[in-house]
Amino acid sequence: MLNQILIFLLDTLLGLFSLALLLRFYMQLLRAPYRNPLSQFLVALTDFIVRPARRIIPGYSGIDLSTLLLAWLAQCMLLTGMLMLQGYEFRSNIGIAITGLALLGLMEIIKMTLYIILVAVIMQAVLSWFNPHTPLAPTLDSFTRPFLGIIRRRIPPIGNVDLSPLFVLVIIQLLLFVVAGTAKEISLLF
Repeated sequence: MLNQILIFLLDTLLGLFSLALLLRFYMQLLRAPYRNPLSQFLVALTDFIVRPARRIIPGYSGIDLSTLLLAWLAQCMLLTGMLMLQGYEFRSNIGIAITGLALLGLMEIIKMTLYIILVAVIMQAVLSWFNPHTPLAPTLDSFTRPFLGIIRRRIPPIGNVDLSPLFVLVIIQLLLFVVAGTAKEISLLF
């Protein structure tokens, strides 16, 4: 029972911290408006580790690689801690375990990215019906514009109804199936 509690706490704390780092990375990458409460919160929450990491890990073409790497490391630490609490012995095949954990951490980052896009598309669609001028609208638009724009260029609105969010949600669900299958194959290495 104690292990379950520790796994829950580890998953909650490191999972949310990794999510905060990933959101910060994507807000910088997609040039989301900086003057909103979500951006300010993410910067305040993650600045203590991102600033020192930027001194060591340089950015590339305006991409903040240090924040992305920190999110991936947090996921790897989370997976390692969960496996250790479940009684996995790393001593027997350390090379395979490190490779497997690195790949599983990458799969978790991809899965979290897909969920971020999924939630942003749903929130933007719902807010467009009720309150399209909310302060969160520009941030959501910066997150969803690259994905919705691809669909909007190929499928025009039907009867003044934009179906691009529906297509993006279906594509994300299909990608989540692929990621889950890949993660399952990687976990067989253990």
